[in-house]
Amino acid sequence: MRHLFASLIDETPVGDEALRASLERAIWVLSDDDTAGNDWCEAEGYPGYTSYASLDDLPQRFPEFAALKKLLDKAAAAFAKALHWDMDGLALELDALWVNVLGEGGHHTGHIHPGSVISGTYYVCVPDGAGRLKFEDPRLPMLMAAPQLLEDAPEAARRFVYVTPAEGHCLLWESWLRHEVMPNAAEEARISVSFNYAVRRRP
Repeated sequence: MRHLFASLIDETPVGDEALRASLERAIWVLSDDDTAGNDWCEAEGYPGYTSYASLDDLPQRFPEFAALKKLLDKAAAAFAKALHWDMDGLALELDALWVNVLGEGGHHTGHIHPGSVISGTYYVCVPDGAGRLKFEDPRLPMLMAAPQLLEDAPEAARRFVYVTPAEGHCLLWESWLRHEVMPNAAEEARISVSFNYAVRRRP
């Protein structure tokens, strides 16, 4: 028996408690002060706050995000190595970084990240009952008449996998992998920093 066409998801601790706490403080400041971001969230029906459509320079604005970027750069490079990518003449470039604050009931429907190669999320606050991250088998549209799986099927065989995030940890995956954030069942906010990496040619 061979296992072919694996979809890798990397979970790694990033930084320390001081960085996590400083990011939490900075994100609450953003959620209060980012008028354009809050207006976008209200117009689009986003169930919380995100800087996705309003701020694209967080590492330049806050030293906490600059420190996080350095750590994410290392994590992304290690993930590319685990994926056996030939990076000769190429470099990974962080081309998007944004914050997410989801209160009780907040969620994010299934999606992918076009134009990127690695996507991921760093988890700042994960209260008990916070929404898990749901990953979808990319072969799902081709399974056609395949029978349902047994309840005790191993994780690698499942059609959907639910991952419970941990504070101070980062999850990385290839950007084509469909995923969604399940509803937050906690009264406290679920706070995270999401990001995308693209591949660029070295000069």
